Amino acid sequence: MPPLLLLHGFPLDHTLWTPQVEGLAGITEVIAPDLRGFGQDGRAVPEAMTMEAYARDVKGLLDDRGIDRVVLGGLSMGGYVAMAFAEAWPERLAGLLLINTRATADDQAGKRGREDTAQRALDQGMTVIARAMVPTLLSESTRQRDPALATSVEAMIARQRPEAVAAASRGMALRPDMHAALARLRAPALVITGEQDTLMPLPTSLALQATVPGAELVVIPGAAHLSNLEGPVAFNAAAGKFLATIA
Repeated sequence: MPPLLLLHGFPLDHTLWTPQVEGLAGITEVIAPDLRGFGQDGRAVPEAMTMEAYARDVKGLLDDRGIDRVVLGGLSMGGYVAMAFAEAWPERLAGLLLINTRATADDQAGKRGREDTAQRALDQGMTVIARAMVPTLLSESTRQRDPALATSVEAMIARQRPEAVAAASRGMALRPDMHAALARLRAPALVITGEQDTLMPLPTSLALQATVPGAELVVIPGAAHLSNLEGPVAFNAAAGKFLATIA
C-alpha cells in the first residue's frame, strides 16, 4: 500500500490532519507535512509561492524519503498543490483525494481578494485574520457543537507567519485552470466536500467530480470547509474505503 500524504489548506498547518494521522494509521502510513513557511517549516518564502513550487517541495519530500508512489490528498489550497503535482508527476501518483477544493482559476475579483488578504496579513498580523476566518471555515452547527474545535482552528491560523500567508495567497492568485490536466488523470480519484461548505459549494465539487475520469464524490453531513475536522468519522470511513480500492 502506498503511503497517504495529506496537504493542509490555507492558512493552516499539518495539525489539521491529526484525526487522519491517528484514524487511518491502521490502513497505511499517513504523512502530513507543513507546506513551505507554515507550521514548523522555517524555510524562507518568496513574495508569491506558486502551487507548482509547493508541488516541487512535495516531490522533494518523496525523493528524500525514497517513496516512489503516493496517494496524495489536499484540502482547499492543498488540493491546488495536489493538482499541480498530479499534472507534473502523474507517474508518482497512486491515487488522488481532492478535498473541499476546485479546479478553476481565480477571476479578477478573486485575485484582488487574494492581494487584499496578503496585505492584511502583513499589515495587521494573523490574529485579526484568524478571528474573521473561522466562521467561513467551520459550519455554524460545528461551532455550536464543538467550540473547542473552533478555538483550536483560530489558534492554528493565528500562529502562522504573515509572510508565508501572504506568499501563499499571492500564489493562489497565479494558479491556472486545471480542468484539462485533471481530465487526463489516470489514477483513482475521490472528491470529498462538506454539505455546508460556502467557500466551495456543492456544485463546485460536482464539477470537479465530472472532470476527473471515474472519480467518486462523498459529501460529509453537517460539515463546511474543514470537512476532515468537522466530520472525522465519516471522512475517515470514506478515505479508508478509497485506500482499500487502491490496495
